[in-house]
Amino acid sequence: MSDETSAFPEPVQPRDEVFQARDVRTRRLTRVTLSGIAVRLVIVAAELAGVAVYGSATLLVDALASLADVAASLLLVAAIRLAARPPDDDHPFGHGRYEPLAGLQLAVFLTGVGVYLFFRQLWSAATGPAGGDLNLIAASIPLVASVLLEGVSRVIRDIGRRHRSSALLAEAVHFRIDAVTSLIAAAGIAAASAAPDYGHLVDHVSAMLLAAVVVWLGVRSLFENLHQLMDRVPESASFERVREAAAAVEGVMEVEKIRIQHAGPDAHVDIDIEVDPAIRVDEAHRIAQHVRATIQSSWPSVREVVVHVEPYYAGDH
Repeated sequence: MSDETSAFPEPVQPRDEVFQARDVRTRRLTRVTLSGIAVRLVIVAAELAGVAVYGSATLLVDALASLADVAASLLLVAAIRLAARPPDDDHPFGHGRYEPLAGLQLAVFLTGVGVYLFFRQLWSAATGPAGGDLNLIAASIPLVASVLLEGVSRVIRDIGRRHRSSALLAEAVHFRIDAVTSLIAAAGIAAASAAPDYGHLVDHVSAMLLAAVVVWLGVRSLFENLHQLMDRVPESASFERVREAAAAVEGVMEVEKIRIQHAGPDAHVDIDIEVDPAIRVDEAHRIAQHVRATIQSSWPSVREVVVHVEPYYAGDH
């Protein structure tokens, strides 16, 4: 047997751009998260100053909800970095689940904060003393905050979708929570200032409404991250992306089953391809290696590709 025939084909590695894209992803997600924290801290400071001047329960709840998000975002930064770690002997599929796990924890934390704030304001409305005099200047603080937070939410959402980060998408939801609650806070304070005789009651009812919104959106975010942890089937576009990449490889005659598993920043692909039954085993292996490299090059988030090679028979289709 000749050396050419007996030589085992060298593995076909993904291009360097694949690994560079993963590094860029980690840096970008970290940077956008830290920028969001900075925006939140400025808003929290402004709202707490408003609480000191006007004594508004609505402003207090809004500020505390945002402050809780700041603490949660710091956890997210740690999760993004942990999820980017490469596979090791104990974690052969990588550490990608850190991201949806962090997203799940953020959602549980936010839901708990919302429940606590709701019942605290319910108690304060029934037993607490009247707050300070509210006016439209007080209402302008959460109104401006709402505009800023919605803008940040859209930026984070777009980056999260582009990089398929469930934790960052959860963070975008949290920013939208803050934007919605700040808008409700502005409306509540404006209503309280328009009806000073009932201002105390309106202020607390508005605060309770904010807390209810936090709970609702927190629960929604919880289920989104839970779906990924439970390996829910991803959207059809992911399957088409893998199918097109595999079908473009020379020697692939048919693409059969495709299974995709998402784990935070990583995706794992299991694919069946059909090749000419007359070719040698080493040539079939080389085709499989090209399929693996092509899929990873077209979709850098794919950490691992398992290719099962089958013989192609026209009558089977």
